Amino acid sequence: MESILPLLEQTQKASAAVRNLSDQQRSALLLSLADKVLANVANIIAENKKDLDVMDDADPKKDRLLLNEQRIQGLAESLRDVAALPDPSGAVLMERTIEQGLSLRKIAVPLGVVGVIYESRPNVTLDVASLCLRSGNACVLKGGKEAHFSNLFLVGLIHETLAEFVINSEAVMLLPTDRKFVAELLTATRFVDIIIPRGSESLIKFVRENSLVPTIETGAGVCHTYIEKTGDLEKGAKIIVNAKVSRPSVCNSLDTILVDKEVAAELLPKLKEDFIKWNVEVFADETSYDIFEKDGYPMLQRAEEDDFGREFLDYKCSVKVVDGLDEALEHIRAHSSRHSEAIISKDEAKIERFLREVDAAAVYANASTRFTDGAVFALGAEIGISTQKLHARGPFALEKLVTEKWIVKGDGQVRW
Repeated sequence: MESILPLLEQTQKASAAVRNLSDQQRSALLLSLADKVLANVANIIAENKKDLDVMDDADPKKDRLLLNEQRIQGLAESLRDVAALPDPSGAVLMERTIEQGLSLRKIAVPLGVVGVIYESRPNVTLDVASLCLRSGNACVLKGGKEAHFSNLFLVGLIHETLAEFVINSEAVMLLPTDRKFVAELLTATRFVDIIIPRGSESLIKFVRENSLVPTIETGAGVCHTYIEKTGDLEKGAKIIVNAKVSRPSVCNSLDTILVDKEVAAELLPKLKEDFIKWNVEVFADETSYDIFEKDGYPMLQRAEEDDFGREFLDYKCSVKVVDGLDEALEHIRAHSSRHSEAIISKDEAKIERFLREVDAAAVYANASTRFTDGAVFALGAEIGISTQKLHARGPFALEKLVTEKWIVKGDGQVRW
């Protein structure tokens, strides 16, 4: 294939049919797709295994690639959750009559064709398709070669479901995995309305720097948890362990522990047992290194400057001892990706200052950053976590897959 432009044009044409589906039809479509997913658990696992067999076991992205029975059931449940959400398109946002006698309505309308570029996460295929179809959008999926067989099979199920509702399969287009087509997708302003990169910082940077199509960034999460001196250290240790090890390959997992110097010697040893259990490699600044070394922690490295502001996506984290809230806030300002940040504290004034001053999509007090998720926030599935400020911030879910249109009705009015 020399060009993907004919494919993109087909998707743009098919978007009209999706837009014209009724609310009930869109919901029914997703429920039918959920049934197909559950009926094909064994087939999905078999196709997924073809992808898993190629990936190195040591690659931290392997967990993202995995589709087991539990995760597939979760995908089907997510499809049902999205089907039950109210359709955001068609909502009347404003209504008025102006002095010239014109009747004005501002309504929410689908974005049109949504392009998503992502790496080794086949769950994104169903998440994106379900959110786009529910909101009246068509979508173009540029998955990575790591998930080729998984994505191909899942899109096949989507196409079967679209056929049931007499919708052209091109409404959900899976592009070839060859990277040479990315540049063409990023410049297809006639056929694609928005591009959403979901993946590594390098992918997001490439899209940001090369796309002529408007973009919404989702992905990179350099997440900090700050243990303030008044914080409950037992709870704090549990929160840190959860944020780091529950699923380290995702963007809301912990990357850097900031701990007040007055409680560092007490807090850090509390991590030892669980960190050893999960083989967490620690990149420690000078003060924390001495504490870990004295306590006999085995997987210890001296932190380099670039270990702060680093998204590990693995059983690794950096640790820095700070002299109070001001230094913690400054460190986060300098190194955060503006995804999810947390403070552990009993001091309400400091908590409120942290929540007010930290510039991130989600800011936590006394809880794990692992909660930043569209489904957990009762938004249904998500395309990703947006770390920018225009159009969408935080979980980029169904409610944000629309734009606005002004409907103006008159009776012969003209303006000179």
